[in-house]
Amino acid sequence: MIASKTARDFMADRLVSVGPDADIHEAIKLLIREQISGAPVVDRTGALVGFLSEKDCFKVSFCCCYYQDRGGRVSDYMTRSVISVNTDTDIVTVAEMFLKGPYRRFPVVSGDRVVGVISRRETLKALLELC
Repeated sequence: MIASKTARDFMADRLVSVGPDADIHEAIKLLIREQISGAPVVDRTGALVGFLSEKDCFKVSFCCCYYQDRGGRVSDYMTRSVISVNTDTDIVTVAEMFLKGPYRRFPVVSGDRVVGVISRRETLKALLELC
């Protein structure tokens, strides 16, 4: 039963994303306002091109405060090599991915479009619900 549940069943489908050309400071404000630890970076077609994490944002904030650097675009700071899951990835596999890596959120894709995000918290809720 647990293996039949997928990322689609538990993902946050109210997608908060940013574009690669967005101002980095506005993107940081968005993460803070939405109380999320990161967001997929998508192009105009909704295709995944990167991920902006809190860690990426710390780099910006540090440089801004310490070096008086003004920032730039999201594409200047985002992580380009992104691990994502498909909508049909079973929840056990998602949990194992969280156990094996440092990630807090995975973009959920259908084809080449980002359709949601699944976090550690959502995965933990799923496991508790299914056990």
